[in-house]
Amino acid sequence: MVHLNLQNPLFSASPLLMVVLAKKSSPGTRPPLPSVMVLPLDVDPLERPAFGAFARAQTNKKRGDGQGREERLKGVFIFLRGTARIFMDNGSEYTLNLPFVVQRAWPAEPHGLLIQRVVEGWELAETGDGDSEDGGITTVFSLTSPFSEPAAIGLVDRISGGFASLPLKIEPDYAADHDVVSPSERIVWVSQHAWGLTDKLIATLNADLNRITIWRYAYAPPPPSSAQSTARPTPHPQHAKRSSMSGNTSAQLRQTNAAADNDILASPGRSDHKRSSTTPGLPPALNNTTTMEDLMNGTVSGAGSNWKVPFKVGPSGKLEANRSDPPEPVNLDEVPDPAEEQRMRAQFWLEKLYEETIPEAATADHEHIALAAFDERFDAEKVRSLLGLILRATQTLQIFAVERNADGTMSIQPVARFPALSISSIRATRDTIADLLVLKPDGTLSLLTHGLHALPLSLNTLNTSSRASLVDLEHPIYSSVTLKYSNGTAHRLSLDLIARDHLVSDSLLAVSFALPADMFFTLHKTFLHRWAQTKYSFIIDAEFQAFQASLLQVLGLEDKEPSAAPAQDDLWTKMAGTESFDKFRHDPILRKLQLPGVPHHGTWKKPDRQPHPLIGSVLHALHLVAEEKRVFLPSVEGVIRLAPLICRLAMVVRPEWADYWKRYCPTALPVWPTSSLTEPKFIDDHLPIVPSDMISHLYGRLNNPDWGLPWRESWNVLAPRDQHPSFAFGRQEVLRHLHALTVIYKALSDNKLDVRRRAEAGLKAIEDTGISLTILNHLSPGVAAPLREALRTAQLSPGGDWSIALYNLVGRNDLAEGFSSSPAVYAHHGYRTVRDVLHPAGPRKTSRQLMEEVRKIVSKDPTKITGVELDHDFSHIRFGTDRRLDEAARMLCSSVVPSVRAIDRPELNEAEQMREQQHQAIRMAERTLALPLGRAIFTFGTTFAVTKESFAIPKFEFTVRVQPGNMLITPDNGKVPTDCMTWGEFHNGVAAGLRVSSQAQALESSWIKFNKPSELTPEHAGFLYALGLTGHLREMLTWHTFGYLTPKHELTSIGVLLGLAAANVGNSNRHVTKLIAVHTPALLPNPDVDLNVPLITQSAGLMGMGLLYMGTKHRRFAEICLNQISRKDLYQPDISNDYREAYTLSAALAGGMILLGKGSHIPADLSILERMRVLVHGEPRVVDSGKVPRPTFDVNLTSPAATAALGLMYLRTERQDVADILTIPDTLEAINHVQPNFLMMRAMCRAIIMWSRIQPTKQWTLEQLPPAVRAAMEARFNGKQIDDAYELAYYNILAGACFAIALKYAGTAREEAYLLVIQYYDMFSQLAYTNSMAYDHRIKRSAIREGLNLISISLTMIMAGTGEVNTFRRLRYAYGMYNHPVRYGSHVATHMSIGLLFLGGGRYTLGTSDAAIACMIAAFYPRFAHVSSDNKSYLQAYRHLWVLATEPRCLIARDVDSRELVYVPVKLKIRDLLQLGNVHLIAPTLVPQVENIMSIRVDTPRYWPFYMDIANAPRHRESLLRSQTLFVKRRTAFLSYEEDPKGSRSLFVRSGSSCGDAATLDFPRATDVKAHPASDLHDFISSSSNNTLFLAFADFFCKDNVETPEERQFQSYCHAALLDCIVQDKPQTLQSLLTLYHMRTTSPKSAYFTLRLQDLRFAADFYSKIYERRFSGRAENNARPPLIRENTLSGTLYALDTSLDAIRMTGPFQALLGRYARGEEIAESEADAALEHLPWYLQRNSVPASSVLVALRNFARETHRQAMGLPAGAQGPLDGDVLGLGLKELVHVTGTQMSTTVGSGWTIRSLDEVIGAWRTDS
Repeated sequence: MVHLNLQNPLFSASPLLMVVLAKKSSPGTRPPLPSVMVLPLDVDPLERPAFGAFARAQTNKKRGDGQGREERLKGVFIFLRGTARIFMDNGSEYTLNLPFVVQRAWPAEPHGLLIQRVVEGWELAETGDGDSEDGGITTVFSLTSPFSEPAAIGLVDRISGGFASLPLKIEPDYAADHDVVSPSERIVWVSQHAWGLTDKLIATLNADLNRITIWRYAYAPPPPSSAQSTARPTPHPQHAKRSSMSGNTSAQLRQTNAAADNDILASPGRSDHKRSSTTPGLPPALNNTTTMEDLMNGTVSGAGSNWKVPFKVGPSGKLEANRSDPPEPVNLDEVPDPAEEQRMRAQFWLEKLYEETIPEAATADHEHIALAAFDERFDAEKVRSLLGLILRATQTLQIFAVERNADGTMSIQPVARFPALSISSIRATRDTIADLLVLKPDGTLSLLTHGLHALPLSLNTLNTSSRASLVDLEHPIYSSVTLKYSNGTAHRLSLDLIARDHLVSDSLLAVSFALPADMFFTLHKTFLHRWAQTKYSFIIDAEFQAFQASLLQVLGLEDKEPSAAPAQDDLWTKMAGTESFDKFRHDPILRKLQLPGVPHHGTWKKPDRQPHPLIGSVLHALHLVAEEKRVFLPSVEGVIRLAPLICRLAMVVRPEWADYWKRYCPTALPVWPTSSLTEPKFIDDHLPIVPSDMISHLYGRLNNPDWGLPWRESWNVLAPRDQHPSFAFGRQEVLRHLHALTVIYKALSDNKLDVRRRAEAGLKAIEDTGISLTILNHLSPGVAAPLREALRTAQLSPGGDWSIALYNLVGRNDLAEGFSSSPAVYAHHGYRTVRDVLHPAGPRKTSRQLMEEVRKIVSKDPTKITGVELDHDFSHIRFGTDRRLDEAARMLCSSVVPSVRAIDRPELNEAEQMREQQHQAIRMAERTLALPLGRAIFTFGTTFAVTKESFAIPKFEFTVRVQPGNMLITPDNGKVPTDCMTWGEFHNGVAAGLRVSSQAQALESSWIKFNKPSELTPEHAGFLYALGLTGHLREMLTWHTFGYLTPKHELTSIGVLLGLAAANVGNSNRHVTKLIAVHTPALLPNPDVDLNVPLITQSAGLMGMGLLYMGTKHRRFAEICLNQISRKDLYQPDISNDYREAYTLSAALAGGMILLGKGSHIPADLSILERMRVLVHGEPRVVDSGKVPRPTFDVNLTSPAATAALGLMYLRTERQDVADILTIPDTLEAINHVQPNFLMMRAMCRAIIMWSRIQPTKQWTLEQLPPAVRAAMEARFNGKQIDDAYELAYYNILAGACFAIALKYAGTAREEAYLLVIQYYDMFSQLAYTNSMAYDHRIKRSAIREGLNLISISLTMIMAGTGEVNTFRRLRYAYGMYNHPVRYGSHVATHMSIGLLFLGGGRYTLGTSDAAIACMIAAFYPRFAHVSSDNKSYLQAYRHLWVLATEPRCLIARDVDSRELVYVPVKLKIRDLLQLGNVHLIAPTLVPQVENIMSIRVDTPRYWPFYMDIANAPRHRESLLRSQTLFVKRRTAFLSYEEDPKGSRSLFVRSGSSCGDAATLDFPRATDVKAHPASDLHDFISSSSNNTLFLAFADFFCKDNVETPEERQFQSYCHAALLDCIVQDKPQTLQSLLTLYHMRTTSPKSAYFTLRLQDLRFAADFYSKIYERRFSGRAENNARPPLIRENTLSGTLYALDTSLDAIRMTGPFQALLGRYARGEEIAESEADAALEHLPWYLQRNSVPASSVLVALRNFARETHRQAMGLPAGAQGPLDGDVLGLGLKELVHVTGTQMSTTVGSGWTIRSLDEVIGAWRTDS
């Protein structure tokens, strides 16, 4: 069994096992596309992006996810000779081949590991001959990533910085030639980062020289510039380049978790990842884990490098240097030599700090040489650590001091020597600082701590043989170490001596700043000894009692003769001395019990000898610890325990401090501290009379912003005079919370900022100081009040650039979720929403329904899957309660039996009726085959999560149910052609695959391979194509791709080629280019090579090139594609080129896509333009020698194709000369020379070239008609006969014009365009469904139906995703025309139109970017096949390219708490051309293109408001592009718009005015809750709020199940508090209101009463004196109410003051007050009354301490005596009354200044009572 040593993994034999931090990065990619469109669309094409904002954002996400992101992961490295297995913390596994055998390895900082290799004998022989290039063998290497090569460690002269914020520098620089570690040096120790040890040290042993060397190492990878400067581009022999590729040095990846493929690649641009296993400049070999995304990004993970091709194909088609500056020719002679580039460049550097010669015996026993670092801390002068070196052979321990110098360097000095056998660094006495455990030669153990102070240890709990001695220490981890004995036994020792009590640990830390080192070590040693006597008990207060006794002993204050406590035989009486009694004796449940008396604490005696001079420093330290505990509620109990110790110290040197703490803790002293109990000569004058009250300091910062008292670190405040503090725990701030509060309060008191900016500054200070919401909830309510008010201000008006943590801190988790990089916007993962759990909206499902659902999911039966399942949550909220979406799903479902109504024809016999029914079934089968094209659009992107199981594809159902008669008719076998079925199944697979959203996760290559059938099928081919369209095919591994392409399955090849191209659209990926090229001879250097690839597959390859290079202006590929339009071997049709028309069209579309919108900016523009003109109109008929030359191409093939290419090339260019090429003939003869359907394309392409002139008006459409056609049609409408050519031209041109309008206004739902196109749709519909058997009428009807198909699609392109009812009615009518002779193409158009109308279930719409227009033209190309297998003129696979034109522009609102979609009114500011306007919409709704949205505002009373500045804030824009979701947070007093459309059920309406609620909070009283307008508060909360706090509070405290009047009063108060918090949506205030009520009912006998009273005073003074001025916003005319009303706090204080007034007027209390005011000792019989009432009185009235009162009395008397003894002046004798008033005011002011006050000083009433007490004495 191999043990794992986390601290010092030293193993001498293989396998080596260790834990390191490995860096995980994502692959480098080329810079992402710009995501912000600066200019409008109608600008220079070079400045206009080809893709829309959503497409660019998606591309950036895929290419840039994790770019530059580095993640450190722990990993286990197992070395087996030259192979390393790496097991990462996230489950990833790697195999690393090394060119040497590993001897040992160590973790390194900040990441990676250090490796020492084994030197073989033959290597030493070669080195001895001097043949080595470097003059020696490198034996020490570093490895920083699973993909980096082992690099040598360089030696430098000097390393400076790297700590204390000093930049790291090495000398000489990176560019210099550096030596490497000598092969004679063997690493014996590497420092590890643990317990505050940060020094990076290495110790090596040179056995030849008997020398130990200590080095400092640093990680400093050379910058990229240094790599260029050191490269020597000199030519080398060719064989050298080849030889550099040999050897087993490549890092081969073995990835078992395919999900992490993209996460483990090296980070781009980092030199530690630039070492490649392949020769730079040459492509690495592919392996079985190379994904297509890796290929797309130019990164091959399998080769272990970020290989970036040094050349690229430029726009001109030539090779250019792959660099950012202008292209330059590449001189191959200047390419760096691969062998030179492959040299391993250093990442780690060493500087020699110290060396020492050791005896030969120690060298021979090198296995027992050990080092250990410990005690790294600040020692009052500098930061230093200690390093122990043990030589087992000489039994010597040498201690070195590792010092950090001011210039950033480090030095080592020997400081001590001890005899020792073994050492280990462990965490024993201090939590963050290591100690050194030393085994002495005599077998005893000691602990070096606090520097070199030895703490002897005694082990008496191990059952070892008496003869066995301790011989070694091994495997130290944290506080544990293994003890090895001479008899071979071993024991594991845990030496954890760190105090668990927070009060003890903080007190020790504070006192370490107040005592010198020797004295504090004595204290710590004494504490450990006393704690050990309790067997290290963790019982409450056991540790503190040991600390208290130790401190008093060190300070000389221990009781020499402790009084023996009287024996208590009664267990009930014994309980009074326990901790539990002090904690629970004031519990209300014990009030009726007769409790045992409090044990007597003894009496106070004056000190009889000179106190220790450092008592004052220790007192100050403990005082600050108690102040820190006061503000943090979980530790406030420590104040009660610490106060007696503070008072005991204070009674010696400063009794006023004892008076201060006895007011807070009346039981801290048995007597009241007065001047008579203290020796004046022992008073420490260095301590102020009034102790520092940190709560008052915080209040002063808010009340007086100009108070610039700086914060001083605790070690500077507590340092003893003329001595250095010990710094035993280093420099740690003991006042953590007070320091943070001081920084925050300072930010909140900045006078230069307004209220909102002060709140934001305070919020940033909260984040910087690490105050979390948990800590904030644990602060005392008064101190936390300003922070909560600042958070409230920030909550109401949040900033747009805050961090996610800040949004969560202020309670705006809606904004935090919205701006998150991975918001939870989709499925609930099988769980119900919070709202549905708390308040189910409907009846529970029956067990039968649940079983049916489970059976349907588990069975995965395709017959159970309809393919039209939608997300119910979204569909329900998107289209409300109507059934249009369900009706569309029913119409497009192809897996259920449809019902048709047969025409009643009684004249037919039974056989003829059966034949007619078969015809009907075949027609329905034709319609069924067309359904997947519409269903693909309808269900696009509706599945956001896929299971690990196979993906179910619904099957076709050709059976028809004929009505009436309810007969099931199935087409006879063979009636549906196999080819038609094949392509129908292909489309069915596409429809199934497109259901998977592009945002879906976990679609890995393994999942795709898992779904692969045993034999390739059309369905799976379509499924692959769909995955490519949605971008998921990037994840497919390379060898999986070859597995699909090798069988040459036609449809699979088409699907994979088009899918890969679509997945990488526009990125010019060279690897996909190669895959396409081998299937497209035209792309090869020799186009005539016979690849045995069908022409239809070649067509798909050409289209793939167009998609892959869309908008890139790649001249070479564009010329290839355009040349293929007139491919010569396609001129004559034959059996080998049935698909020549589809091939020609594919080439044209591909060429147009490559030059998309860039036709005016490509080289040789005129030549291409002239060539395209010829292809459109045909070659000129020039007679040569009396013979007409034979044409070289068929213009009937090239004309529509070239027309489409011209339209795409010059899209939006406004080139009239190009538009004139596509002129429409205006004479009858010219019209007859052009096919009518050509005119449709010419009209459309002319319009999109002159883009800005497209207008959605009838006038514009008529202007597209030639005058002759327009005049002829006017005559036709007047009843005259015209030539059919005019009529055919008229219909085709109108259809083309409607298509152009649809392209411009796609996805806009523009009313003018909609009304115009739907008018033409109605006109064409009336003409298309007329019945006439005349031949010419049939021709015209065919043309009209073609035009109707295009107009139908055009109409739904405009209304895409809207589900508009009128359009749906028309499409539903067309869908039901199954009895008419409607062919497959018309069904396709109708179904695609239905799908477009409900695109993605209403979640998507269409964009109008250049790429979107090109894809829509390709997808909706007006050539509709008669049968599904007809691909001769148009490849049916292109029908799905609409996917690349979709945009998820449905803005939805999601409740961040319940995760359910909701209706929310939103206000959009839209930019239309140069005008701005506001649009009011209700989400979910489709919104305009992101480029036109300026801002989105949610401003409704029901939800928290927020504002998204889309135009100016990139973060807001990215959030909208990422999820299209507005996360909203509903206010608790309202219901959602769906539940309460009119707002009549809100809590405001239910509660009415409810004026009594505030009065109940101010003055609690018992009321009848049932009579309250909001008496059903519990029911309202359960139906409206998702806050479990409100639900639980209402359930437990607001129900009418009380009995006593006190319970009735408490219930009324809780009801009012809950109503107040719900109405104002402030759940954070509920606890504070309960605290106020608890304060009213707390007994003055409680130990915490005065502590809570002081906090209550802080809150009351803050809200009465500060809030209105500095937090309310009234000065900026933006006032808001406070979280807690001032009257509520004042009412609580008034109730307490009323109780106090009844006490202060009694005679005994006045007598007691008189004794205190005169400084007299209070009798023990009066102690009980004093404990209960006097602290309350003194604290509430801010009365100065007793000694101060005595001094004031003496001062007043002496002043009065002297003044009255003066002679009479000109004004006569001095008036005694006036003198008394003046002295009274002087005493008041002086006393207030000498007391700790918050807002108000010493009260006048109390002053009068004190003066009265003085007079009674006189």
